[in-house]
Amino acid sequence: MELLNTLVDKGLRREPPTREEALAVLATADDDLLDVVAAAGKVRRAWFGRRVKLNYLVNLKSGLCPEDCSYCSQRLGSQTGILKYTWLKPEEAAAAAGAGVAGGAKRVCLVASGRGPTDRDVERVSRTIQAIKEQHEDVEVCACLGLLSDGQATRLRDAGADAYNHNLNTSEATYGDITTTHTYADRVTTVRQAQAAGMSACSGLIAGMGETDEDLVDVVFSLRELDPDSVPVNFLIPIEGTPLAEKWHLTPQRCLRILAMVRFVCPDVEVRLAGGREIHLRSLQPLALHLANSIFLGDYLTTEGQAGKDDLAMIADAGFEVEGTDTTTLPAHRADALAAVGAACGGHGEAAAGCGSAGGGCAPCGDAATPETSETPETSKTSETVPATVPAEAAPAAVPAATPAAGARTDLVSVRRRGAGTDLPPNA
Repeated sequence: MELLNTLVDKGLRREPPTREEALAVLATADDDLLDVVAAAGKVRRAWFGRRVKLNYLVNLKSGLCPEDCSYCSQRLGSQTGILKYTWLKPEEAAAAAGAGVAGGAKRVCLVASGRGPTDRDVERVSRTIQAIKEQHEDVEVCACLGLLSDGQATRLRDAGADAYNHNLNTSEATYGDITTTHTYADRVTTVRQAQAAGMSACSGLIAGMGETDEDLVDVVFSLRELDPDSVPVNFLIPIEGTPLAEKWHLTPQRCLRILAMVRFVCPDVEVRLAGGREIHLRSLQPLALHLANSIFLGDYLTTEGQAGKDDLAMIADAGFEVEGTDTTTLPAHRADALAAVGAACGGHGEAAAGCGSAGGGCAPCGDAATPETSETPETSKTSETVPATVPAEAAPAAVPAATPAAGARTDLVSVRRRGAGTDLPPNA
């Protein structure tokens, strides 16, 4: 297909496709799917070789969230039966992180539910980061705490945070249909605050929420403009008890086309295969490694993932290798840009470039560069309470029931009952 040849050439030059070309990728026929994967795979290998970066999630505080995000099992008034607990102690979080590092994770992602951290929360997370770094000097730490207030990004960077995650999730035009308690602009502002503080920015999307192809292209082009270093691609897990519980729109083939489109639009960025991969890609997960150069190891925040040993076996069987801490994830032009930003902000500068986060949040994505060749039932640790239901004036519009896509495996969703917040060992 001439389209694919054009997209490969553009990807190797870090030139963006047109919107029409990105839409055409999503519209390709199943008969052409392997050609699409092969083409996007050329771009992936040019910038990242056959390396796969492993990331590990630690849910510092589960549930108890005042926001009404329709996709989220931790949302206000959630009746999903997930684990709910307040803040893990620094030593508990460090122990949880250690399990992921032992499994090969290069980055630990510290996540806490809520609209955004208080200054006391930032201090708490700072102590947690320090506890993790004391035990695992080379590990990258990414914080994901919601909307940031002035000065908080700098405090997290000074505490040793290498990156900050805040996803755009969906297009600006449809954001109000998914969430009403904060805005799309709020999310953009937080990502820019992280970049300005010298941290590597991580921001991605959730596919499968009923969006159109145009919405998917919109959010991915918005991400390219925002220029995060990492773009997690999540596939909606329609957990019972959330407004999007009936949204089973994805097939393995559509997931691969979405990943390919993201790779063509963001060729030299860490594309992370994130939540929902096991449910929606299933036996086609190894093909996705030709598109994404990063995955989460083991379980997610509130749901179970593939066993860590199976993740490692999948990577090896597909002919890929786990990326070590001695390797910078992203290309040198992005690593150098982040180092310059970190130094200008008074941050870790050279250390940021060497730790593997390899950023460059301020680097224009189109500049020329040379590719590489190569519980037991619910456990509560808090007296916090939240309203049992979402106030009517705050609730997103009702989402109509939908017919599951052909082949959807609705039986594969399992709520996490092990790891952080429980006495059971993690899945890593």
